[in-house]
This record gives sequence, structure tokens and C-alpha cells, in this order.
Amino acid sequence: MARHSQYANIKKRKGAADKVRGKVFTVHAKLIEIAAKRGGDPIMNPGLRTAIDKAKSDNVPNANIERAVRRGTGEDKDGVVYEEATYEAFGPEGSVFMIDVITDNKNRSLGNLRVILQKKGGNLGAAGSVGWKFESKAYFEIVSHGSGDEIEMKIIDCAADDLISLGEGKYEVYAAPEKLGEVKNALIKADFKVEKDELVWKAKDEIRVNDVALGKQILDIIEAVEEDDDVKSITSNINIDESIFSQL
Repeated sequence: MARHSQYANIKKRKGAADKVRGKVFTVHAKLIEIAAKRGGDPIMNPGLRTAIDKAKSDNVPNANIERAVRRGTGEDKDGVVYEEATYEAFGPEGSVFMIDVITDNKNRSLGNLRVILQKKGGNLGAAGSVGWKFESKAYFEIVSHGSGDEIEMKIIDCAADDLISLGEGKYEVYAAPEKLGEVKNALIKADFKVEKDELVWKAKDEIRVNDVALGKQILDIIEAVEEDDDVKSITSNINIDESIFSQL
């Protein structure tokens, strides 16, 4: 979604925490397998080290991480070859989506997404039909010891392009994608706690949704797509108005 925290809050309210955690573990395992193909030693393979660190930050058990590394290096002969892909889609009333997948079968992923979207009132688009409405960004969720203009200026000084205050010292921060590592290090040095850092899609122009029925339909699309095993993430250009958010 346009604001990452909105949909996360809805999932928590629906009591889907266990299901979400299982999906997160699966995604991390696939990312570790992809990274481990370039070597199973995290000291010699920075990409693997980063994938493992991110998995640990989401409390993925060490046993899961070790199995994923073995599958990626080929030590586990039952491993499969995963690759990443991005699909573009349309929803109702001008809503659009970027869908990132990690899959061992692109044809299966494409077919599954086409069926899911059609059932929920959306449809897949051709490559480039939606992508121009988004930009790749480095994304961070951070916590500070305070709030206000002074804190926000400190965040901007860390080479951030944009930020959203979530209250209680929590912020969503965006930066140029190639600066993910640089900005993360600067935020840590400035005494911010970085709870999440990743590359995401960010809509260039958001659509404000202030209709409950439309908001529910779009969220149903997002939830159905996210339930597919191959889907890593789905991002939309919608921003649900706070006046109806509590009704969803």
C-alpha cells in the first residue's frame, strides 16, 4: 500500500499474526537460498550475510536459516532453483499494483495471479503498463527517542528523501534505492533504531480512498494475492482515508 503501516495494522487486527509470520519465514528462506547460490559462507558472501541478518531480525529460527543455506548451496539435493520476478496489475477505480514474487516456476506464478485477480475484480497488465506509476525506494522503519521538527531534520540529514511520522517516535523513511546501506548506517550513527530496511515500490501519486466498499474490495485483492505462496509482496497506489480505516 501507499503507507506500509496501514495494511500491517489491518492484518494484526484480523488476528492473522501466525499466518503472516509463517509467510515471512518462507520468504526469508527463499531469499537466503537465492543468496547462498553465490557461496554458503556469509563472511565471504555479503548478500547472504544480509539475507541472514534480515531473517534473524524477523525471528526466523536458526534451523530454518541453516536448511535454506544448504538448499541454496546444493548441499541439500532436494533444493529447487528460485528466481525473483515482478508483475503489474490493475484494480478497481484506478488502483494499480506491483507484485513481487520468488518462484521456481514463473508460469505457475503468472497463472495463479491471473486467476486470483480475476476473481477479486482485478487483472494483470503487460510489462510497463503500471511500473511507470511507481519508483524503487530504500525503505526504513525507525524508532527515535523523541519526536518533532528537530528529530525529523536529523532524519533528513541522513540523506532521506521523505518520511512519515507514525507517532510515538516511530517513522517510515524513504531514500534513493542505491543508498540503502549508506542511509541505514547514517540512521544508526544518529542514534535511531532501524527496525526494518528493504527495497520497496513507492507510488508516485496516491489515490485517496474514502469509500468503505471500495477500500474493502482493494484490501481483499491485496490479501488474496499475498496468500499465494510465491508472492513476496504487493504494493498499491492507494491510501485509505483515516476516517474509514477503522471500519475495515
